[in-house]
Amino acid sequence: MKETKNISRSRAQESSAAIEKMYITMRHLFNRGFYKPMGISGDTLREALLALRPEIYGNIGEEKVELNGLLYVIERLPVGIEECRFINLTSEEGYSKSHFQAIVPPKRRRNCYRIDEEQMNVEITRGRSDIYDILTHLTFIFIESHKIRNRVLLDDAGEVSRDWFKLEQAVSQKKKLTLVEKEKAISHAANILGRTFEEVLDIYDAFGSAAAPDRFLHVIFWLGKLAIEEIVDDNKRTITFSPILRERLGHHIHGEIWATNIKKVLEENQLLDRPIHVISANMHSVMNSIFATEVLKTKFKDKSDFFIYEELSKSGADVLRDEVSAVALKYGMISLPDTSGTNIDIQIFDTAKINWSKTSFASADLGDKKPVLIVMDYAFGEQAYETIDELLKPYKKDILMNVESVSIMGKAGILEGGKGDIMIPNAHINEGTADNYFFENQLTAEMFEGNDIAVFAGPMVTVLGTSLQNRDLLKFFHESTWGIIGLEMEGSYYQKAIQSASKIRKSVPHDVKVRYAYYASDNPLETGSTLASGGLGTSGVKPTYLITIKILEQIFNVK
Repeated sequence: MKETKNISRSRAQESSAAIEKMYITMRHLFNRGFYKPMGISGDTLREALLALRPEIYGNIGEEKVELNGLLYVIERLPVGIEECRFINLTSEEGYSKSHFQAIVPPKRRRNCYRIDEEQMNVEITRGRSDIYDILTHLTFIFIESHKIRNRVLLDDAGEVSRDWFKLEQAVSQKKKLTLVEKEKAISHAANILGRTFEEVLDIYDAFGSAAAPDRFLHVIFWLGKLAIEEIVDDNKRTITFSPILRERLGHHIHGEIWATNIKKVLEENQLLDRPIHVISANMHSVMNSIFATEVLKTKFKDKSDFFIYEELSKSGADVLRDEVSAVALKYGMISLPDTSGTNIDIQIFDTAKINWSKTSFASADLGDKKPVLIVMDYAFGEQAYETIDELLKPYKKDILMNVESVSIMGKAGILEGGKGDIMIPNAHINEGTADNYFFENQLTAEMFEGNDIAVFAGPMVTVLGTSLQNRDLLKFFHESTWGIIGLEMEGSYYQKAIQSASKIRKSVPHDVKVRYAYYASDNPLETGSTLASGGLGTSGVKPTYLITIKILEQIFNVK
């Protein structure tokens, strides 16, 4: 009789299953309309996140509170959400026309509204990826809040530790704490969090702002307070999805308005019949690459172009940026701040109006029909499909867009190399499915050599959310025959829209060119190099502009 082998799963397989479980659970909870994250309905989501143990959330599986992960999440959630028992995810439902002030998180463009002491409304206008993002972040902070509760709640009757009592006294003060008061409060907080005094001191100011320098203590206190009330008073925190959001999601409501606005402006400026090049980038690199060196050359004599770009990227360089923007608006740039709810601003460049001798592309060869550039700000996850799919559709049902190329320049996690390196993909693989999108990339690794920046070429994986990645799964993708060089959130969605428009629906030319290039914002396989370890600073400037210039050189036929 054949002996049955005990088959066990690897950590990569467990992680992949956990991501799939989270994806299915979040869809289910959305369809249900509400759930209690720390109740029975939130069990599956919590268990999957704890099984996955994403790198971004650090020590989520341990008893001590994870501080870097908490900072990363708090910067992406609205100020005050830690105080709210009810979190309502809504569509764009008219709150901008009310007395409610929009609260925009520092590191995520989403409008949020504090309805009352207990409720925070969060507008979801960027598709399902926005929901996955916020639900995983909320699940994380709620798990952390119960770690705090475990360390301060002494019995079921609600008796709390001395450290908690002292922290409450510090938080209840309305004025800024003195140095002595602050350090006393940090000492008590460190005991509560299972962290050293030094660890708390090091991260304390990163949570604060000019208006609320002691916000760290406030966040810890309110997270713990609501967790205690969940146990003692059975007052469970609740996340709801508004009926309008559930009705609208997936129907490209915002994307259609966004794309129609762009096409109307093209029509008004008689640009619809010209060759069009779509570029997904940021709102400065294309404009600066064309105009900045010429505009600022007297200010920065004998300085390199990249030095000028670095100066423009520094905080407080508003005057310099305004100078470049004024010249760009005079010579063919149209600025379209978003009004559709997508949070994706637009710039349109009419190259016929640019004096090329006064730009960085003096040898541009644009032919008889001068091209038009549509530069769109970064999309977010699945929103990339919604926006490009709508943009590439015919205008007024019968006016086809002559889109010659779509170029994507973005940030991504790298699996071999470090922050600031460049990745050139030849395919995008959708995580958790067998979907894969191979394409002929007009950009090659060779084009970027000789610039003192490491360049990697190969397939990239499009992930459900950057906050869901863990080391084991990424190592599998990188070291197996997939040979993945990096991870990002939009690539396969862009490519899906481009392929359907060009190969099936025939709304844009069959031979539309595509360009993809990413610069590394983090390396999730390296401890201390994840997104939670901080931003790129000026080290992201050179790769950003290098990629932008290579894209523009191809569009402008610079030899």
